[in-house]
Amino acid sequence: MNVFFTRAVTAVKPVLPVAARTCWWLVRLMVVVSLLVEILRYTGVIAWMSGVLSPFFELMGLPGEASLAFISGYFVNVYAAIAVMSGLDLSARSVTILAVMVLCAHNMIVESAVQKKCGTPMLRIFIIRTLSAVILGFTLNALLPEGGQVLAAVKKTAPVDPGIWYLFCNWLTSIIWLILKMVALIFGLSVFQRLLSEFGVIRWLSRLFRHLLKVFGLPARTSFLWIVANVLGLAYGAAVMIEETETGKISRDDADLLNHHIAVSHSNLEDVLLLYAAGGAFWWMLLSRWLMAIVLVWERRVEKLLNHLKII
Repeated sequence: MNVFFTRAVTAVKPVLPVAARTCWWLVRLMVVVSLLVEILRYTGVIAWMSGVLSPFFELMGLPGEASLAFISGYFVNVYAAIAVMSGLDLSARSVTILAVMVLCAHNMIVESAVQKKCGTPMLRIFIIRTLSAVILGFTLNALLPEGGQVLAAVKKTAPVDPGIWYLFCNWLTSIIWLILKMVALIFGLSVFQRLLSEFGVIRWLSRLFRHLLKVFGLPARTSFLWIVANVLGLAYGAAVMIEETETGKISRDDADLLNHHIAVSHSNLEDVLLLYAAGGAFWWMLLSRWLMAIVLVWERRVEKLLNHLKII
């Protein structure tokens, strides 16, 4: 027992400073981004952007006001998108299309910054996530049967301006809670990952998922990070992903391939279940993004091969 405890403590000690640095970097980024989004929301910029995009969303079989839900999720997170969706009269078909788009492209600034530190250019992540959301929106509009029951929207009274001080206090409360939760998860997950690595569990997981990851076009050694991204998402799993990449436990090329997969398919536990509860079709939300992730990874593999052969 003493040997086990000593081995665990020795393994965990080096990861704590890394987790602390990641927390500090991520907290600063999230505070700045979330405050900026609140300012844009308060000044009406986000509402204006959604108005501009409304005609485009109608081409995907969605009502124009659905664009506000997408923009909210794009800059903030899935929770923000669901909050807007709850006030709209949407059919299950429309919720499914909109949910897939939000799952592909949400919390873009923070999550793209995380993926940049893991080896993929931020602009590339922005482009592939945005294009994937649009492509899947048009595809699902063509594939899903028309009609379906319209889900009841939450009835809301006319909006009242609560004042900037109230909004600031509300933002401060939510960001403090988010920071506390994130710090706890990042440290907990970093310690957990190091213990799994020390006692050989990650090697076992690599063997367990190697066939599935082979279909996805991913190396078996990325299996643990794939699990982290699918269960916890990109923001909460940031410390482990960055630490694995920066210490060379997985190569930059392998991390780049993983980034192309998890860019459009992550947090498949909490986020998908939340949107399922909001009326989305579970299997369409999951499998459509898995297929897009497969396309993105294999396209990236071909691109790397052609670059290596100096064809492009």
